[in-house]
Amino acid sequence: MSTIPALPRETAYLYARFNKIKKIKNKDFANIVTLKVIDLTGNVISEIEDGAFSKLTNLEELYLTDNKLTKLPMLPGKLTTLNANFNLLKSKGVKSNAFKKLSKLTYLYLGNNELEAIPQLPETLQVVHLNNNKINTLTDETFCKGNTSLYIRTTLEEVRLDGNPIVLAQHPNSFICLRNLPTGHYY
Repeated sequence: MSTIPALPRETAYLYARFNKIKKIKNKDFANIVTLKVIDLTGNVISEIEDGAFSKLTNLEELYLTDNKLTKLPMLPGKLTTLNANFNLLKSKGVKSNAFKKLSKLTYLYLGNNELEAIPQLPETLQVVHLNNNKINTLTDETFCKGNTSLYIRTTLEEVRLDGNPIVLAQHPNSFICLRNLPTGHYY
């Protein structure tokens, strides 16, 4: 299968893993507002038109793992899980505030890409994987609200930064609000 097939209007779950899909067009999901899960893992997707998921108001889980994406499209507001591990994503292809307004996003997997920076992250995250990228900097505001010990980010349980060129010990104030230290290189 090289394109998204015509789907019944009442489709709630689409599993189109390990095919040869190259592109996701706006029309592919235009009339299927009932979709809750889309799994496109292991295709050869290099482009997703920016409005392809915008009308999917019930979409909660989106799996784009192991494709050839260089940028992410606009994402729907109810998304709880996004897995875009093993792509070719660069920071310029991920808008800095792409996830900030996703008020239900709990699991974010962007490992094994080519990101140089960490995008703004929503407060709702429990798990964020940014391992094996090219991230070389972070600020006190990346995970926390500046250099204050009064703010604790209680929901964020797991942060993976291993496999990046950044030395985490050089940024101790970046983690003062976290319950658990990120996985990564400290020396």
